[in-house]
Amino acid sequence: MPRLAPALAALILSAQAALAQQSDLTIALQLEPPHLDPTSAAAGAIDSVLYSNVFEGLTKFTETGAIVPGLAESWEISEDGTVYTFHLHEGVTFHDGSAMDAEDVKFSLDRARAEDSLNAQKALFAGISEVTAPDPLTVEVQLAEPDGNFLFNMAWGDAVIVAPESIEGIAQQPVGTGPFAFDRWVSGDRIELSRNAGYWGEAPALEHVTFRFISDPTAAFAAMMAQDIDAFAGFPAPENLPMFEADPRFQVLVGSTEGETILAMNNKNGPLAEKPVREAIAHAIDRQAIIDGAMFGQGTPIGTHFAPHNPDYVDLTGLSDYDPEKARTLLADAGYPDGFTTTLKLPPPSYARRGGEIVAAQLREIGIETQITNLEWAQWLEEVFRGKDFGLTIVSHTEPLDIGIYARPDYYFQYDNPELQELMATFSATSDPAARSEMLKQAQTVIAEDYVNGYLFQLAYPTVADARLEGLWQNQPTQATDLSAVRWSE
Repeated sequence: MPRLAPALAALILSAQAALAQQSDLTIALQLEPPHLDPTSAAAGAIDSVLYSNVFEGLTKFTETGAIVPGLAESWEISEDGTVYTFHLHEGVTFHDGSAMDAEDVKFSLDRARAEDSLNAQKALFAGISEVTAPDPLTVEVQLAEPDGNFLFNMAWGDAVIVAPESIEGIAQQPVGTGPFAFDRWVSGDRIELSRNAGYWGEAPALEHVTFRFISDPTAAFAAMMAQDIDAFAGFPAPENLPMFEADPRFQVLVGSTEGETILAMNNKNGPLAEKPVREAIAHAIDRQAIIDGAMFGQGTPIGTHFAPHNPDYVDLTGLSDYDPEKARTLLADAGYPDGFTTTLKLPPPSYARRGGEIVAAQLREIGIETQITNLEWAQWLEEVFRGKDFGLTIVSHTEPLDIGIYARPDYYFQYDNPELQELMATFSATSDPAARSEMLKQAQTVIAEDYVNGYLFQLAYPTVADARLEGLWQNQPTQATDLSAVRWSE
């Protein structure tokens, strides 16, 4: 057999490398998950890696926010709306080769709603009174009362299906049913996935996926520009987007999110427990200055905890328009003519760190001094979300249609309003679309008029990617980086 000429050999090797690249993807995110169990943490960074890639639920969100079948291929709802009968896909297996059946669904739902459950969205399962598995492919869920949100709730990352056999190690070695299986996690750097050869659905085009974690915006720009990564979902340096838009090597996708970015206030912390003080803070905030200064114009002002693209959104920005003089008057009338000092604890995302500096300067103008502390994500979850040890914080709530958190007095901003709690309970038990729409509008108004939090802007979601990539989500109806349909163009 004749030896290949060096130039020809090099060409073949180059072609082989190109072909290999066409089935691999390196995609960057800003936040690294604290662990890998989406059913026991509030960190959306977990879903950003694992939702619809490694783990799946009975239903799931599409990029448009529609609810479609997941592991359940179909379902029936009883006439009184209290019994959901799910029919599971046949032949589904977990990544360890074990069968996924109705008993696993029962285990997952019972675990999520158990008294000792660590599920961050335990309220999603509170209405379940019983889960039964009549046969391996059928699950019956009995609700205490009708819940018009139930199929929606089952699409959350907190409701994915897990197996009892792998639950002990799930935080470090996640085992799901999705199109990609977990390979390894190099803490502080990357998570690697590979194509699930036994996937029950349509096989993904990608063979290997690497999630890189790059928290620093400058490093993110450098890595993308050098093409060390193929894409960056949620690109953290919006000031650089025009450079990528002008470069034919890249594409820039700017989508909408469910991310209500808020100046969250601890409603049981000193002066912040008083509504006039919270109102003063709301009027001290210049939203557009924050959007321009921290996000370089990327973001939509909001006046309540609701997505502007939702058809039920009410524009209540006028209730908290920028009026520092009114803010000073409210503070004086509340007994704080010289202002006060509180904490401002900021998680890692750029919107929080950059926005926090602007907010601190705006609050200083009305006499409120803030002690800024920059926290890593795990610290923020421990101190702020779980420990409620804060005065102010800035965070984007990326969960879809999550206004129901205001009906939970033990939630981290500790807002306790029985009127709203009753309204949201009625909303959950209502299936009529017109009535549900009206109640959502009422809920938005109640929290805006109570100045529970400072409502800043709806987070935009810019993705920078290699121009040859297809199938990336542009919008974020939930916090996810679904790669099941991503492929390289020919």
